[in-house]
Amino acid sequence: MLLSRIRPTVVLPLIALAVLVGVWGRELSLLADIPLFMLLFGAVLAAVHHADVVAHRVGEPFGALVLAVAVTVIEVGLILTLMVSAGDKAATLARDTVFAAVMITCNGIFGLALLVGALRRRVAVFNSEGTGAALATVATLATLSLVLPTFTTSQPGPRFSPAQLGFAAVASLVLYGCFVAMQTVRHREDFLPVEPGGNDVTGERPGLRAAWTSLVLLIVALVGVVGLAKAVSPAIESGVEAAGLPRAAVGVVIALLVLLPEALSAVRAARGGRVQVSLNLALGSAMASIGLTIPAIAVASIWLDSPLVLGLGPTEMVLLAITVIVGLLTVVPGRATPMQGVVHLSLFSAFVFLAVAP
Repeated sequence: MLLSRIRPTVVLPLIALAVLVGVWGRELSLLADIPLFMLLFGAVLAAVHHADVVAHRVGEPFGALVLAVAVTVIEVGLILTLMVSAGDKAATLARDTVFAAVMITCNGIFGLALLVGALRRRVAVFNSEGTGAALATVATLATLSLVLPTFTTSQPGPRFSPAQLGFAAVASLVLYGCFVAMQTVRHREDFLPVEPGGNDVTGERPGLRAAWTSLVLLIVALVGVVGLAKAVSPAIESGVEAAGLPRAAVGVVIALLVLLPEALSAVRAARGGRVQVSLNLALGSAMASIGLTIPAIAVASIWLDSPLVLGLGPTEMVLLAITVIVGLLTVVPGRATPMQGVVHLSLFSAFVFLAVAP
């Protein structure tokens, strides 16, 4: 009787965390990696469930913000851990991770949400004011943190000087903080669904206790997802090397695993007629990836006295530029057909392909 009352969404995050503690820092065989992958995807599904519960309780746009910030904070912790353990080998880790997150969210999740929403109701409708402000903030953050280091001259190579890095860190925090204030307080209406019934979430509103329980389990599940992604990364690296692919492909695979909860949540929201929630998730995750990661690694690089390469190469800058241009053309009308979704997914495909075959 007791076993029938235990829900997988409660058990899986706890199992993932327990297994993570047991395997952290150990070399695993291929037979051990297979169940870890299965457990990782189970933790992803549990995280999506608990994110929906929290979002239902607090309402939008707070729900999307909770998931985006939670994933990013844990992702930042993973980056800092790798920086400490890898030393000079991790000089480009933050840049590659942040850029992959931006391309995955602004093209992959963004395009998939538009495609699903448009196929469901012929046209995906969203608030151009709020979405445009989010895209502009992402473009500014990405340019300040990832493009300018390639052109500055104070330091050799695509790097910031300590003063420049400090400025980028403060500017990132200020921009992100201002956006969150606009999104949640002053102009909250610009980030709410505009489709008829888009603000109505089916089902009874969870109680306060259930919401807090889901918030704790969401954090546990996300720790499990990110940690298990790190645990299986040696297997991913071995597979990439065996296939003769460049090392950058490893970062793309790990970023895809880490962002799976947000991708699934965005698709579910789009299928439910809440395309604006999906776009909040996509752009909010991109913004948090830059706005929280850059200040954290700035402090870490100064404290650890380790090299930090932030500047993108020509190919990456072209992909970022066309992503911003296409994003603006998509956002301005406040409505999108399946074509816009396909265009963004094509850019995402180009990013993945060029990461595999540069």
